[in-house]
Amino acid sequence: MKQNDTNSSERLLRLATYASVGTAVLLVAVKFAAWLVTGSLSILASLIDSLMDVMASFINLMAIRYSLSPADTEHSFGHGKAEALAGLGQASFISGSALILFIHGIERLKSPVPVQAVGVGVGIMVFSILATLVLVAFQRVVIKKTNSTAIRADSLHYITDILTNVFTIAALLLTRCSWGQIMDPLFSMIIALILGHSAWTIAQEAVALLMDKQLPKEQRQRIRQIICGHPQILGLHDLRTRQSGQIAIVQFHLDMNADLTLAQAHTIGKEVEKMIVEQFPHADVTIHQDPVLLRVNGTEAEQENPSL
Repeated sequence: MKQNDTNSSERLLRLATYASVGTAVLLVAVKFAAWLVTGSLSILASLIDSLMDVMASFINLMAIRYSLSPADTEHSFGHGKAEALAGLGQASFISGSALILFIHGIERLKSPVPVQAVGVGVGIMVFSILATLVLVAFQRVVIKKTNSTAIRADSLHYITDILTNVFTIAALLLTRCSWGQIMDPLFSMIIALILGHSAWTIAQEAVALLMDKQLPKEQRQRIRQIICGHPQILGLHDLRTRQSGQIAIVQFHLDMNADLTLAQAHTIGKEVEKMIVEQFPHADVTIHQDPVLLRVNGTEAEQENPSL
């Protein structure tokens, strides 16, 4: 991986975490004002969600700073799994807030409270949607360049926020109807369920990372195509992959002509490694070269691989 690319990725990751925390703090402030003015439970639901965003984004910030620490004697593969731990932390915060919100919605159904200043509430929620859209667009750019699990989890949560804000606006508008008072707590309960689903999705991805799940099938097939595309590679086996933060770890055995010198085999291995890193910029590639004896019978060549 080129040093300039690494530095650029690290800057993007840090900038994304600062943008996330800043946006979350801004949304808490405006939603708190909206809740004081309107008394809407749906806005309170969105406010609680944004408070969770602040805590989750702060956890992300600390986790990403730690994950970017270089490998050391105690962590030879780096600190990338800190991002997965941050994802689990986010899932815990989100699921807890969803449960509290759902219970609060049930209580409000039993004792409805009229909503005030609906227009102000709607205006603030529209502002929240626009601010969140800007953040999500920036996070998409960062994810594409870094493949960060923590930023992906954060982005998924903010995408859910956009949906909850839309539900909040719908709840506010429906409160103007004669039967609309029950819609505010009902929509807050729907938002709680959406948050719960979001927490489950984030937790699943984080656990997969911690359990060293293989890279997606499409990526593994692409790696095989790259390797077999080298003219001096006779085959490969024991391909193993996993993700650690933004780094894809790739390990495999190469089948190579046993008549090659050690220097030639090393050069070919480096060429294959370079081909993979060009397609997977944040990859850590480990290659083991296996000799294959070539035996010619007439015009046909047969391979004998002692390693198989």
